[in-house]
Amino acid sequence: MSESLFVPREASKEEKYTTIIPQIEALISGEEDLVANLANISAALKEAFDFFWVGFYLVKVRELVLGPFQGPIACTRIGYGKGVCGTVWKEGHTLIVPDVEAFPGHIACNSASKSEIVVPVIKDGEVIMVLDIDSDRLDDFDQTDRQYLEQLIHSLEAKL
Repeated sequence: MSESLFVPREASKEEKYTTIIPQIEALISGEEDLVANLANISAALKEAFDFFWVGFYLVKVRELVLGPFQGPIACTRIGYGKGVCGTVWKEGHTLIVPDVEAFPGHIACNSASKSEIVVPVIKDGEVIMVLDIDSDRLDDFDQTDRQYLEQLIHSLEAKL
């Protein structure tokens, strides 16, 4: 696969997803290393959408621990049920947060983050990591993001 992915900058959000997801799926299909795949997924999403922060937190001994990401320095560890990521880990479903300041117990890793979407990665019925995406704009995520990011995560889960 080529070193850069093609996503038209002027495309709609849905067009970007329908263009980038097959490219990401092809990119990770031939690679067995989890860290490499998480790193490339993070980079591809950041590049395609210019999100503020994109990355993964992995469940390790009752904490979420920072994994591969793109963006500014992030929180290293998040407790079970804490913040948006810890809540998704606990509840096991995607959360869209239009205004992180309004989310009870939000963990402010970076004050520039304004809205967030977090998608769980599930193996054998257990959340093993989460995909966390932050925007520096309020109310930047919607059902389109949920639909396509969950589709992408299902492709990743199939490799686990």
